[in-house]
Amino acid sequence: MIVNIEVPADLYNRAAEIARSQHISVADVFAVACAEHIEAWGRLEKRAKQGDRTKFLEVLSKVPDVESDERDRV
Repeated sequence: MIVNIEVPADLYNRAAEIARSQHISVADVFAVACAEHIEAWGRLEKRAKQGDRTKFLEVLSKVPDVESDERDRV
């Protein structure tokens, strides 16, 4: 399947650099990046399903309710 997408010039240029260095097409760079990202989403969904909100809230309730250290503030 052929799909046309619009990407920012800087992203395209970075993909083109990778394509040149790996001797592959820019389309292949985007295809691989997209496939890897979709796989990562799948792994994240699988891990999220293993979570238990009740246990999460129980652990979170043990965290002290204090102001953050000044060095940790933005």
